[in-house]
Amino acid sequence: MTALFKIIMVAFFVAAVPLSAFAQTTVTFADEMRGAKGIALGVFEGGKLGILGARLDRDANGALSHAISATEFDGKSTTTLLIPAPEGIDARQILLVGLGTEKGAEDHDLDGLAFQNMGGSAAQKAIAAFKGDFTFVMDLKDNALAQFGFGAKLGSYYFDKYYTHADRQKSVEELTIVAADYRDAQRLFQNEFNPVADAIWFTRDISNEPANVIYPQSFIDRWTAHFDGMDNVSIKVIDEQEMLEKGMGAIYGVGRGSKRPPRMMIVEYMGGKDGDAPVVIAGKGITFDTGGISLKNPPNMWNMKFDMSGAASAVGTIHALAGRGANVNAVAIAALAENMPGGNAQRPGDVVKSMSGKTIQIRSTDAEGRLVLADGLYYGDITYNPVALINLATLTGSARSALGADYGALFSRHDDLANTLLSLGEKTGDTLWRLPLNDNHFKAIENNVADVMNSGPGAPGASAGAAFLGTFVRETTPWAHFDIAGIAYSDTASPTKASPGSRGFGIRLLNAYVKAHHENK
Repeated sequence: MTALFKIIMVAFFVAAVPLSAFAQTTVTFADEMRGAKGIALGVFEGGKLGILGARLDRDANGALSHAISATEFDGKSTTTLLIPAPEGIDARQILLVGLGTEKGAEDHDLDGLAFQNMGGSAAQKAIAAFKGDFTFVMDLKDNALAQFGFGAKLGSYYFDKYYTHADRQKSVEELTIVAADYRDAQRLFQNEFNPVADAIWFTRDISNEPANVIYPQSFIDRWTAHFDGMDNVSIKVIDEQEMLEKGMGAIYGVGRGSKRPPRMMIVEYMGGKDGDAPVVIAGKGITFDTGGISLKNPPNMWNMKFDMSGAASAVGTIHALAGRGANVNAVAIAALAENMPGGNAQRPGDVVKSMSGKTIQIRSTDAEGRLVLADGLYYGDITYNPVALINLATLTGSARSALGADYGALFSRHDDLANTLLSLGEKTGDTLWRLPLNDNHFKAIENNVADVMNSGPGAPGASAGAAFLGTFVRETTPWAHFDIAGIAYSDTASPTKASPGSRGFGIRLLNAYVKAHHENK
């Protein structure tokens, strides 16, 4: 490729992908208010105002507290009410934001997720009311204030880069949070929460992009740019030629039908002690899934751009750990392919050999996610001998049918690991529900032609998919599988996800898991 041609291709890529894809909302803290169209004011239960709220009330000669009382705003958690700003306050309107009980804001009684939800909900309501021109005034401190800022940043995410009319765009460049005592909260936010929010933001961006923008190689290029300059990070890419050399017939077979070849991206973050076994997080990265020869129902195919959500969250988790300088070794493996029905595509009935040496009969080319992960999981297991191996995948419609959009399905052979992840899921908002995995599920994938089959009659959906993955992980390795088909993306808003599309599911949970159980103290 000539240098000129490379320049032209780079220029085309930049022109085709607006730079707004890389923009994020910045959260800043201050102790003084500045002029803005609106104020989002925290109010405790019973209509009680904190230090700054009381100061505003004095500026308004008591009119603010009178308005709160007259409207019967009770300050319950995440409730909001928009009122005109009384005379004497430098704003047009005030959005009252319920903070719950004043005692609940103290660090010793903190429900972090509740304050994240407060922040996210308040950010969404304030952006809608004030078109981005507002200031938070929050009489919180320390952990509660940092959690509020974390939620506000997550809740302010909108994937609106492709809107050509400004009135449809909701993204804001900056959120300012004013508090009387903010410095400890600011340090905590910058060191612990903002790196995780950044990672979730990047993950959502990449997951929400259409498949003509994100495909195996561009997925790698985008994430590589996001990791640029981070300490203790190294990135390796296995291309299709090396896949053949390593015997990775499972992932290679999935990508055969596409003009965009498969890739395996390995991101190593070695922030812990030399020689410590890492946590390995693997993700299904089907950048678009037509079903291959086993073609999907076309009317519902458009959202198959989200079939790489597991890989995006796996890499996003490592970005979060590296961003906050976690004292741990951790590795992400993104098993990337585009599943297309091309002339070179594999067929139902074909037999492929995985890196493990096990043979697989292809019963359905639409059961492709478990194929790419068969090689990804095996590679991660034998290469790193991990202290824990966790994978995320939009794997089965069965998991979605069973659990809807409320939970990711959790499968594991290791009860202690499963119970830990279930508990942390409740605390972080990335909720899981454990589904069964037993000998019958492993028997269901046995095959009369090859060692195993990737699908088949009588195989019980999500559990059979989990058993297939477990076949490529040593039983001694602590392993968990998240089937996130029903929860990776949603058109329904939540306090920390306003925009339809990707949730960035799993990053908060896995960051908390690594921090609580694997970081060197």
